[in-house]
Amino acid sequence: MLFRLVIQNYAIIEQLEVDFSAHLNVITGETGAGKSILLGALSLILGERADPSVLFDKTRKCVIEGQFRVKKEQVQGFFDTHELDMEENVIIRREISSAGKSRAFINDTPVNLGQLNELSGLLVDLHQQFDTLELEKSDFQRQVIDALAGHQDVLQAYVRSFREYALRQKELKDLQQQRDHANKESDYNKFLLDELLDAALQEGEIEALEAEQQLLSHAEEIKGTLNRICFQLAEDEQPVLQQLRQLQASLQTLAAYHKDVPALAERMQSSYVELQDIAAEIEQLNDHVQFDGERLEQLSERLNLANRLLKKHGVQDTAALLAIQAELEQKLEGMLNLDDRIQELEKNIAALQQQLEKAAAGITKARQAQVAPFEQKVNALLAQVGMPNARIKVDIQQGPLQLYGQDVIEFLFDANKSNQFGPIRKVASGGELSRLMLCIKSLVARSVALPTLIFDEIDTGISGEAARQVGIIMKELARGHQVVCITHQPQLAGKADAHYFVYKQLEGEQVHTHVRLLTQEERITAIAKMLGGEKPTAAALENAREMVMQ
Repeated sequence: MLFRLVIQNYAIIEQLEVDFSAHLNVITGETGAGKSILLGALSLILGERADPSVLFDKTRKCVIEGQFRVKKEQVQGFFDTHELDMEENVIIRREISSAGKSRAFINDTPVNLGQLNELSGLLVDLHQQFDTLELEKSDFQRQVIDALAGHQDVLQAYVRSFREYALRQKELKDLQQQRDHANKESDYNKFLLDELLDAALQEGEIEALEAEQQLLSHAEEIKGTLNRICFQLAEDEQPVLQQLRQLQASLQTLAAYHKDVPALAERMQSSYVELQDIAAEIEQLNDHVQFDGERLEQLSERLNLANRLLKKHGVQDTAALLAIQAELEQKLEGMLNLDDRIQELEKNIAALQQQLEKAAAGITKARQAQVAPFEQKVNALLAQVGMPNARIKVDIQQGPLQLYGQDVIEFLFDANKSNQFGPIRKVASGGELSRLMLCIKSLVARSVALPTLIFDEIDTGISGEAARQVGIIMKELARGHQVVCITHQPQLAGKADAHYFVYKQLEGEQVHTHVRLLTQEERITAIAKMLGGEKPTAAALENAREMVMQ
């Protein structure tokens, strides 16, 4: 419930605080006193767009704050989803700067208007005289019948199954698109794969072939160089090895004369041995290097094939070609599995559809059982609120499977007992829609967790007994819900648990709007003025007292 509304610097309101009752709150006042301004301010914390022109003092910001007492289960999902701190009371604040910038807060945490709108929808139902779009929405009409049917558990189970069904259908559509796309490419992919498989490349093969080709292409140059090195090391007239041996022997003769010579001689000996090994390995390498023209031709053919494949696929090495080969194999194998998966999904969807149709039939039956009692009760209430010739009719047509069953539900309306029923949105006036909404909400109030209900002049166009009946319905509705009602009808004002009076007051050179909670005697006087004018008679006062005491 909304237990406090604070308004600062809005329109002709400089500072205002209103503490609301948990039941029926009635707001009255002269036309133009500022009742609608209260609703305008309230709309801002419900997520409406801000207009800087509403600032009372253009040098200060406007602040609207609503304080709500809530049941934790009512809003816990919202706070969890948006990772906001949940507190015992929920405080929504809206600030508008003189520059037109707007900020919104939930429990002092900044939020966007979308989040504010979402939360306020859980807390407040603002029903203005011509704000009847909700009643005209088929989803709302369905919710009314479902609330009366009381089959929420069955409906939620159906919703879960339908969502799974929708997911499976989407998956099937995606797979079918994949298959269609894959079919267009499969022949070309198979050609590419066969080409790679025929090449039968091994890991690192291209790089090995290039190295071998490089060797064979320069075999004569390599062999000549190796022969020359071997000759100079071991077979020349003065071979390097022999010269090194002689130098080492000469150095050794000096060993007795200097302490560092033996070490140097030993190192020279090691160099001789190492060079001897090098000469042997060069000779061995020379023996293995042979020019093979036939092998070189084979290498050239193999590399030409490999290079064509590298260029075709735009890659640089064997590993990349083998990766492409594996990918093509996977795609073609996936094609084989795709048809199996599609067939399996089609069977699964058919089974789910059969289950859903059966469940939807049960839901339809439960809804149809509520139609006659609903029509009868609403029509009786319409007569109570001054529309004795008005009739409502519920039309349920079967459509395709959807999120909440197979039913297309539409409320039809006949205002004049003409049996010419038409869709509510086309045939009902603003006043008729307002009272119709009141009747419907009063019926479903016990079945649905309705938030705080705010009605703006729902009693326009009625008086006398009809207005009294609206008051009775409002009073009954307020037993289990907080109701705030702006009214000009004394019959409704007399039913209030809390009666607020809106008035203008000249302060200096400026007119300000104020609101005050009336005492019992002040209520009687205010209602008497609504009955008999600014100077009520004794009869009007007595009539007003009777209204308050009922």
